[in-house]
Amino acid sequence: MKVIGIVGSLRPKGNTEFALGRALDRLASQGFEVELIPLRGKTILPCLGCLGCREKGACVQEDDFAAVFEKVMAADGIIVGSPVYVSSAAPPLMALLDRVTYVARNTGKTLAGKIGAPIVVGRRAGHNFTFAQLLLWYFISEMIIPGSSYWNVVMAGAAGARDADKDEEGLRTIDRFVDNMATVLRKMATR
Repeated sequence: MKVIGIVGSLRPKGNTEFALGRALDRLASQGFEVELIPLRGKTILPCLGCLGCREKGACVQEDDFAAVFEKVMAADGIIVGSPVYVSSAAPPLMALLDRVTYVARNTGKTLAGKIGAPIVVGRRAGHNFTFAQLLLWYFISEMIIPGSSYWNVVMAGAAGARDADKDEEGLRTIDRFVDNMATVLRKMATR
């Protein structure tokens, strides 16, 4: 089974990438195929709401969306990670998720039954808003969301430092989520 981790942060080797990398490494150690997909360096334009995907059978915009969309559709599990941007998810990540939703629905594809949840990284505040915003995407996509001992949130980013590894409680929460996700993936594979 394959799990992808989409990094919404544009910072190279930053806290969000660290947190998603840790989650994917833990899944890989349990036998899952994993792939980290940073949005850094990719052009993902916002959805135009034009419904051209309904007629064309794919998004009409020409950017890096189609390649990421293929990976999303092929994955059994999807973890998205975002830093907190003014109590919200990073704009490139939301542009991607909005388009995934429109294109999937308008082309007869579905994310229903895929498994995953978000991981949010921030310095002081806005975590819960960002976490809830991303959870709503999983719900509207009919995905299965494994829980954890707390919300999948890591405190980090003091003055732009890569310091997510210092939030021991946050990392334990991520580990617990990953273990629960692995359990659900295995159970779904036997159906």
